[in-house]
Amino acid sequence: MSMDNYVSPASGFTEGLHHDWRRLFGIMIQDVREFTALSVNEAAQLAGMRATEWAALENGEIVVDPAWLRPMADALGIRFDQMQTMVHTCQFVW
Repeated sequence: MSMDNYVSPASGFTEGLHHDWRRLFGIMIQDVREFTALSVNEAAQLAGMRATEWAALENGEIVVDPAWLRPMADALGIRFDQMQTMVHTCQFVW
């Protein structure tokens, strides 16, 4: 039996956990965005992102590009250290 095509049963579990951490980060971002009364389109535009990217991030569908963090913090009107705290909380996303 070849191990070349072996997929660990835990790999699906691990991916599920990564999605959960991405979703948690997205929920935190969404909560701040809604608190500041910004739409997805407005927040994305202020951060120099596409609205589809911002929405996918909030839904936990994509991994956050680290280059987006400072522009996102600026768009949401939060300090960068606050964004870093959210990132640290969800560090398993990266």
